[in-house]
Amino acid sequence: MHEPIIRRFRTVAIAEGVSFILLLFIAMPLKHFFGMPMAVKVVGWAHGVLFIAYWIAALPLFTKLKWDAERIVGLGLASVLPFGTFVLERKWLR
Repeated sequence: MHEPIIRRFRTVAIAEGVSFILLLFIAMPLKHFFGMPMAVKVVGWAHGVLFIAYWIAALPLFTKLKWDAERIVGLGLASVLPFGTFVLERKWLR
């Protein structure tokens, strides 16, 4: 019953994490070292959309699965720390 909710969130969390890594380690160096600001514009926009999708996908975890406040804080930290969503996925979603 809860499997589709968790599976959906896992998918979005991994995509958000990948987009964040691409933004930090590919797009930002391209912009600052090679004068290619379009990389940040494109990857940053995609990351922004995925960041919003991350929190939308997280809502059922709190409303339907009744996750506690510690996990809300954990999701928040995972969404802003590089590799955070991958650690979260290992710790809470498997």
